[in-house]
Amino acid sequence: MSLRRRENEPISIAFLDVITCGFGAIILLLMIAKFGDPPVEDVEDPRAAQISNMQRDLFDLRRDVKAAEQEQISKQTQVKTWEEEAKRMQRALAALRSNAKDKKGQATKNAVVAGELKTAQQELTEEMRRLYAQRDRKVSRNDLIGGIPVDSEYLIFIIDTSGSMFRYAWPKVVDQIVQTLDVYPKVKGIQILNDMGSYMFTSYSGQWIPDTPARRRVVIDRLLTWNAFSNSSPVEGIMAAIRTFYAPDKKISLFVYGDEFTGRSIREVVEFVGKLNRADAAGNPRVRIHAIGFPVQAANPPHLQITGIRFASLMRELTRRNGGTFVGLNQFR
Repeated sequence: MSLRRRENEPISIAFLDVITCGFGAIILLLMIAKFGDPPVEDVEDPRAAQISNMQRDLFDLRRDVKAAEQEQISKQTQVKTWEEEAKRMQRALAALRSNAKDKKGQATKNAVVAGELKTAQQELTEEMRRLYAQRDRKVSRNDLIGGIPVDSEYLIFIIDTSGSMFRYAWPKVVDQIVQTLDVYPKVKGIQILNDMGSYMFTSYSGQWIPDTPARRRVVIDRLLTWNAFSNSSPVEGIMAAIRTFYAPDKKISLFVYGDEFTGRSIREVVEFVGKLNRADAAGNPRVRIHAIGFPVQAANPPHLQITGIRFASLMRELTRRNGGTFVGLNQFR
């Protein structure tokens, strides 16, 4: 069998396929490959530090502004509160002045008088001396007004100016002092201290205030708004008054107005005042001590009334030992 040879083809189909695939692969690689801009070197901005500082300052300023706004709001609130408190105090002051004016006109009628007021005329000094010379006789009714002896030529008022007294009992305090002054129409000297020993009139510190109608009006007007610091303990005022004003040739009465005693020991106070206010040769105390108790603490719950009870106990014992009288009021308004 004879073999027939195949004629050679110039370019085979397989070669063309290979070439085509190669070109396609190159084109595909060109499409996939990324051709971007050449990398740019980072250049440091010379203003970066300045910008950072300015940003930090900006944040600080914003924080300060916010704090200032909060403080301003707080100040405005506080000012508003003060304004309201000032208005309240003005109303209270107006009420006190009005009440004091009314009470002053009725003071003589409201005074508890056990005898005729003529027996209280202090200008009869010679008569008082004669009566005191008769020490062995019993005290008659006409020597007392409201249970309190009125044989003194000089008066000292010791007033508790604490918050409880000033807020709740002050009109009654003013009324009681007016009544006391009405019982003593004329004395040789007056002095007013608070329970800490602070003087109402510093210009008269350590000396007697002359007793005149005009001076009495000034005393009452000043008393309406007098609110000195107080520790609610009359001991300091009593001791300061006795040390400063005792004189053998003067008849002195000391009136204590208060509602509580916050000291440590009643016995220590009584004994110390007893040593300071020793009796004279005739057996009379140097200074006669009286007290008016205001039941402010009685309005509190029982467990908060102890300082008021201690004040009453202290004043009863002090007045008993120092020739005076303790009067406990049944109301403080």
